Amino acid sequence: MKALQIAATGMAAQQMRVDVVANNLANMSTTGYNARRADFADLHYQQLARPGALSANDGTMLPTGVQIGLGVRPAAVSVILSQGSLTQTGGDLDLAIEGQGYLEVTLPGGSAAYTRDGALKRTGEGLIVDSQGNPVSPGITIPSDARALSITAGGDVYAYFADRVEPELLGTLSMAGFANEKGLEAMGSNLFVETEASGPPLQATPGQNGLGTLRQGYLEESSVDAVREVTELIKAQRGYELNAKVITAADQMLSATTQVR
Repeated sequence: MKALQIAATGMAAQQMRVDVVANNLANMSTTGYNARRADFADLHYQQLARPGALSANDGTMLPTGVQIGLGVRPAAVSVILSQGSLTQTGGDLDLAIEGQGYLEVTLPGGSAAYTRDGALKRTGEGLIVDSQGNPVSPGITIPSDARALSITAGGDVYAYFADRVEPELLGTLSMAGFANEKGLEAMGSNLFVETEASGPPLQATPGQNGLGTLRQGYLEESSVDAVREVTELIKAQRGYELNAKVITAADQMLSATTQVR
């Protein structure tokens, strides 16, 4: 009887589905977070009689055959790419990305990572960094005597000084896009790194080559839909219960078999 193993794969799949939902709900307040979705695929089939096989000496063929499925397996946990709503913060280093693209940061080892979390900070030396202290490309330093900061939609960073009328251009923030954003590898702390599946980063300034623009004083909220996630949670719970009932039924059938005299 294969029902025990088949139902066990179903319970494991629904448990994974609940884990994904739990992670989405836990990140409802995470800046720039995109919800994930668990995708599943059926396992191999045991071919008791293949479709089209000959069933008699006169050449009669089976129209459908007999194929017994062996359960379900996780196929992917994919990212649901959608723009989160923008919340006004008023912070001079708070940036929201309107559209596609990621800000590029430099990790301590020198490699590049990418983020949509625009809650930027400045170090004691004035260097613009992310919340983890990683410098934001291309490494812009704000002078200590700057009294105000302005960042345009195209990524130009201007500083205002008390003894000058015109602002000073400090640099231009760069962004990166990917042919397959779902292929990026999440490494935590709102950071992603490129993989062979994502393709190489396509560098450009904000607003060019299909990339989004920046909005100063705003942050992008999580795109998690609480109603959808609760619905998915209920469906996963019911699916888990049904698979558990299959195990109970299979156990009762096996018990009846062992009691035959």
